[in-house]
Amino acid sequence: MALLKDKTIVVGVSGGIAAYKAAELIRLLTGRGAQVRVMMTRNAAEFITPLTLQTLSAHPVATNTFDLTQESEIGHIRLADRADAIVIAPATADIIARAAVGIADDIVTTVLLAARCPIAFAPAMNVHMYAHPTVAENLARLRSRNVVVIEPDEGELACGYEGKGRLPDPVAIVEELERMLSLRDLADERILVTAGPTREAIDPVRYISNHSSGKMGYAIARAAWRRGAAIRLVSGPSVLKAPRGVERIETVSAAEMLAATAENFPWCSTLVMAAAVADFRPARPADQKIKKNARAMTLELQPIADELPRLSAKKGARLIIGFAAETGNLEAHAAEKLRRKKLDLIVANDVTLEGAGFGSDTNIVTLISADGNRESHPKLTKDEVADLILDRLLAIRSGSMPRKSSRSA
Repeated sequence: MALLKDKTIVVGVSGGIAAYKAAELIRLLTGRGAQVRVMMTRNAAEFITPLTLQTLSAHPVATNTFDLTQESEIGHIRLADRADAIVIAPATADIIARAAVGIADDIVTTVLLAARCPIAFAPAMNVHMYAHPTVAENLARLRSRNVVVIEPDEGELACGYEGKGRLPDPVAIVEELERMLSLRDLADERILVTAGPTREAIDPVRYISNHSSGKMGYAIARAAWRRGAAIRLVSGPSVLKAPRGVERIETVSAAEMLAATAENFPWCSTLVMAAAVADFRPARPADQKIKKNARAMTLELQPIADELPRLSAKKGARLIIGFAAETGNLEAHAAEKLRRKKLDLIVANDVTLEGAGFGSDTNIVTLISADGNRESHPKLTKDEVADLILDRLLAIRSGSMPRKSSRSA
């Protein structure tokens, strides 16, 4: 997946202490194949040198609207025309105010007035400045012109205060840019995604679980948000950070996950069951820690009722997508699960294959739809698999799924 490959992203850097983070943002953008052009206010150069950003972007940095050399090499109009997207990071209260009223008194504000591409601002400033009514009014004015405002993070600020005003993580800024340049083909969808493992208590300090990391479900939630869907993510225990723009509902046990899924099912238009929900739990979990002794211990397990058939029975126009993690007879087991649970699509993978197991950043999947279509795919990143699944969701919605089996090389 190379959403930003060969896209021209113009990064505008204004004069705040967070200007040094522009270096990491530029590094991430170039790492994803983007052509990065940088423009800086005069004050920004007090915090980080143009030479640093020129080295990272591999292009001259625009700092002066009326510098003849820069005008001949870049030109503020050409810079605006060339941009596929512009992001101002950090965006100080000053640059926000000048952009809001249409002042064009330096290279950054001049390019902003000339631009016709998607624009984003990533504010970074003192917590009290960010909360000031004037800043709020200026940001509202920018939003009214379809400018994307990437909300700042909360935490300790360079000025010594604590609160909202930190520059968003550069990774989050990149994700917002990817969303700005993506087709919003899922804007009509409300997608409920389950992800991660469940834990079933043996006693207060021990549990049984599985090796699921949640990476596949989180990738689906992230991709669906980028493509315009509203997302709720029911997650088992995971070290992963909630994807930006996604509502996460945290659960631990299978009972909690299944209850949260059932509770949110009426809200969704599509349910994607990517979680590895336990099939069994200890029949009698102990109230106190079980003490170690020399004798063997027998742990009695009882099956956990499957909630999915009950949900499938009342799905109506909703789509339900399931997963089958297998260790043999992949397609046969997956097809049986598809029929038994009345799914619209099942994503099957053999977890014994290298690059397809739990915790991996890649996956090797076969997609089987209710009409019998089967597609096998080579090793892909989980982000690529996520988009593949969402593409099939749209194909099912439109009735354009292939009618016969296909094999992807």
